[in-house]
Amino acid sequence: MNDPLRHGMPPDPFAGDPDDPTAELAELDPVDDGFPSGPLDAEERRAIEEDLADLAEFRELLAPTGVKGVAVQCEDCAEEHYHEWDMLRANLMQLLEDGSLLPHEPAFDPIPDDYVTWDYCRGYADAVRTMRPRRLYWRR
Repeated sequence: MNDPLRHGMPPDPFAGDPDDPTAELAELDPVDDGFPSGPLDAEERRAIEEDLADLAEFRELLAPTGVKGVAVQCEDCAEEHYHEWDMLRANLMQLLEDGSLLPHEPAFDPIPDDYVTWDYCRGYADAVRTMRPRRLYWRR
């Protein structure tokens, strides 16, 4: 059984309702927004699993420093959108589960300095790995 709260997303209030007001939207042509839609192929699944692993590492490293999530430049409106760690994880899990993205509420009145880009996260994680002392393994 699918638990709709499993990924931090609320259940669809119209699930199973024959008078679902969004039913008409399903008949419209989907917008090509660059995101996968429907079942994922093996390469798409692998990419999302890698993103989930990266996200977990980024959060572990950056959340204790006060970073609340990732800032993304929106191509549609040319503005920054701020996504908190839990929301990003929920979106990636939803993509992995069924290849779709559910609508979500953006961060309310975010403080831009509390968010960093994905590239910043990657660079930070790379720097931390580089600075860690290497373990020496001796052959016996």
